[in-house]
Amino acid sequence: MSANNALQVSQGFLTAVGTQMFRYYEDHIPRGGPVLVVSNHRSFMDAPILMTTLERPIRFACHHYMAQVPIMREIVTDLLGCFPLEAKGKRQQGFFEQALSLLDTSQVVGIFPEGTKPMVTFTQPDHLGKFHRGFAHLALRANTSSVVSSGQNLTILPIAIASLEEVNTSAVPLKLLSLFDPSEPLFNQSSWHPLVIYRRVAVLVGRPYWVSQHQQMEYQGKQAKEIVAELTHYCQDEIAQLLRQGFY
Repeated sequence: MSANNALQVSQGFLTAVGTQMFRYYEDHIPRGGPVLVVSNHRSFMDAPILMTTLERPIRFACHHYMAQVPIMREIVTDLLGCFPLEAKGKRQQGFFEQALSLLDTSQVVGIFPEGTKPMVTFTQPDHLGKFHRGFAHLALRANTSSVVSSGQNLTILPIAIASLEEVNTSAVPLKLLSLFDPSEPLFNQSSWHPLVIYRRVAVLVGRPYWVSQHQQMEYQGKQAKEIVAELTHYCQDEIAQLLRQGFY
C-alpha cells in the first residue's frame, strides 16, 4: 500500500472509532521536507493519530514482533506503512539504513523513543519513560552525512499524545508473542498485552529542532555523546512539558 493510502486509512480509522482529537500548536508543523517525528507511545492508535495530525504519511519504525504476528503484520506494514526493526543483532544497522533512506527522499519518519515497554505494560496516560538515544543518532547522521539531499534541513518534531479518555482492555498473552520474538525479555511474563483505545485525545505539537552546523561538527568529534544527550533531553523535556499541558 502506498504512503498516501496509509494516511487515508489512518483518517478513516479514527473516524470509524469515533475518536475525538484536539490539536494544539499546529503552526509548528513543517509543510514539506524531511521530518523526524518523536513522540510518546502507549497505544496502537498513536501512529494513525500522528499521521492525522500532520496530514502527511509517516513511516514508523516498529518492533520486530509486529511483522511476525499474523493480522498485526498486515495492519502495521501493509495498511500503515511501518518498517519493522530486524531481529536482534541486525536491528540497529537495519534501522539506520531504512530510516536514512526514507529521509533522503524527504519523507516523514516516526520514532517512539520509549521503546517497547509502555506498549506491553500498562502505564498511566501522563507517564513518560526514559528515551533511548537512537533517534538522536539518526538525526545527527542524517545531517552530517548529507543524507538529506533534497536541499532542505531535517526537522526534528517532538509531539505529545495526551489521552483524555480511553478504554483499556487486553489483547494477547505476552508469552504468545515470545514465540515470534524470543529475544525480547518483556515477553517472558504471564501478563497480557494491553489494548488502549482513545476516546478523546489531545495532540500537542512541540517546538521544532534543527541540528546546527556546530553540532554536526561536534558529532564527528569527541563531544558526540554530549550532542546526542542534548538532543535527546530536548525532545524528552519538550514532550514532558506538553503532556502536563494536555491534562490541564
